Amino acid sequence: MKELVDQINAEIAVFTENAAAQVEKGNKAAGARARKAALNLMKLMKDFRKASVEASK
Repeated sequence: MKELVDQINAEIAVFTENAAAQVEKGNKAAGARARKAALNLMKLMKDFRKASVEASK
């Protein structure tokens, strides 16, 4: 579970960096990377939810 949390934190960092580049500099490629990171975050969050439910049983 710790590894999953580390992956989530890393993906959040990628999203934050790229989203800021898109907003502040108008970097379209950074926007695409931010959207990809957002999709990966959704998947990781679902995995975290499953793991968390399993751990609490």
